[in-house]
Amino acid sequence: MASFDVFNGDADGICALQQLRLHDPRPDAGLVTGVKRDIRLLDRLKDAENSRITVLDISMAVNREPLLALLTRGNTIFYADHHFSDDIPVSPALKAHIDPAPQTCTSLIIDKLLDGKYRHWAVVGAFGDNLDETARTAAQSLRLGDAQLDALRETGILLNYNGYGASINDLFYPPDRLYQHVHQFADPLEFHANSSILLTLRKGYKDDMARAEAAKPIQQDSAGRVFQLPDASWARRVVGVFSNTLARREPDLAHALLTLNADGSLCVSVRAPLNRRYGADELCRRFPTGGGRAAAAGINILPAELKNDFLAAFSHQFFV
Repeated sequence: MASFDVFNGDADGICALQQLRLHDPRPDAGLVTGVKRDIRLLDRLKDAENSRITVLDISMAVNREPLLALLTRGNTIFYADHHFSDDIPVSPALKAHIDPAPQTCTSLIIDKLLDGKYRHWAVVGAFGDNLDETARTAAQSLRLGDAQLDALRETGILLNYNGYGASINDLFYPPDRLYQHVHQFADPLEFHANSSILLTLRKGYKDDMARAEAAKPIQQDSAGRVFQLPDASWARRVVGVFSNTLARREPDLAHALLTLNADGSLCVSVRAPLNRRYGADELCRRFPTGGGRAAAAGINILPAELKNDFLAAFSHQFFV
């Protein structure tokens, strides 16, 4: 029977799969992934039959049509995610573990299912998803020193950083290759200490963040701040980690980061206030190609003529 592992190309998707495959190795499984915003991944398996399919950290609502089709063709599907799902199909061939709570992520859902067996990696995934408090709480049972916890946090941030881009060409490493490299290390602390790939990501992160820090808000009010970055690979790479950094600095404010696409449209990343982690998905779903979760969401292609509409909706959504 063929096997496929379908996962988001960010830290959470990679760390969720890492835990599962350390527990239940499937070395021959086909890897289906992409840049972080490439989430309609089940379309790539439209011809799969009688296969074992694992799906991690991609919205069931966005993948509903291909999911239903796959369930009719003899496939068995394990699905774990923390994004908006809409109604979950009822099928004996589907095992779904969906939790959209704003303080969880897919890595932590897997951690719970595996009774904390590979919790170090779950903590990395949570840090990557900007869930620092949740990650630190989960790590308490691991009895880590401050330096070790900082290493897990940096690992999560850098794995997440690599997932952002308009295409694979924007990334330092394709997510499937990055996962294969990560999977060589059972211990993320060993990965942090010895991975040459992490050295490359660390330098790229430092350089890209230095450019992003020069940006000034194009809108600022009591609801939050909005920034805009140019049509450049560095800007597309840094959008997620810069959004998370802004949110940490001003936890009572919402933040949006607009990145100019080559065709003049905008890619949008939204973070709800860290002290009120809701509303980001509701805002983004009002616009075509928008979606995500309550605390963090985005719009892949916002037409330029809707920019002002978005700015007004952003202020209205998060006005206190």
